[in-house]
Amino acid sequence: MPRPTQPDDQVLTIRRGVGEQIRRVRLHHNLSQHDVCGRSGIDVATYSRIENGHASPRLDTLIRIALAIGVPVDALVRCGPPPADV
Repeated sequence: MPRPTQPDDQVLTIRRGVGEQIRRVRLHHNLSQHDVCGRSGIDVATYSRIENGHASPRLDTLIRIALAIGVPVDALVRCGPPPADV
């Protein structure tokens, strides 16, 4: 089985942007990482790695984060400030 290749710089940049967006949305809703983890069942270390762009979340994990925060999944993958309604 071939070893997975490292993501290129463009992928890493977008991954970091998604992590930053998740953090912005979480903070916009006045939630701590522990709040989101408690609601979603994701361990804090994994969640922190996602927000810091060191890990790529699976779709199911993004869905669990979105449900825990109370936003649609697409609000977590936008790069830029969250819209006023999020």
